[in-house]
Amino acid sequence: MKFSTKLLSVLFALLLTLSLCIGMTACGEDAPAETTTADPAATTTSAPDDGTETPAKATFTFKVVHADGTEKSFEIKTNEETVGAALLAEGLISGENGDYGLYVKVVDGETADYDVDQSYWSFYIGDEYATTGVDKTPVTDGAIYWFKYAK
Repeated sequence: MKFSTKLLSVLFALLLTLSLCIGMTACGEDAPAETTTADPAATTTSAPDDGTETPAKATFTFKVVHADGTEKSFEIKTNEETVGAALLAEGLISGENGDYGLYVKVVDGETADYDVDQSYWSFYIGDEYATTGVDKTPVTDGAIYWFKYAK
């Protein structure tokens, strides 16, 4: 009887220790939001060893409507899978990664920050307000994507 009681106590202690270890591992601190900025030196095509460039898989138009109403247009040639990745690679957007993907704060050098002055960048695909984030929107050859400053 004494042996079985001692064995149960040891098993209970081991179970408790294991539970605490698992609980402590699962309750780790979340990593802070990562700031994403484009590397201006990054290119969207790569050159093979023979010195020729790999042709881009897609070309699209990117338009920006700035706070003062001026518009700018860019032709983007890319091998990236998403519009966000292509624009980051070109140095045209930057922002922070959050719960819902990339929160774009800077477009073509202009900052819009809702926390500061309730301004933000609206993302459009063609003439329609986008229902996906820029970092989740797949690149479509020939498409038009644009950001419009909003307040």
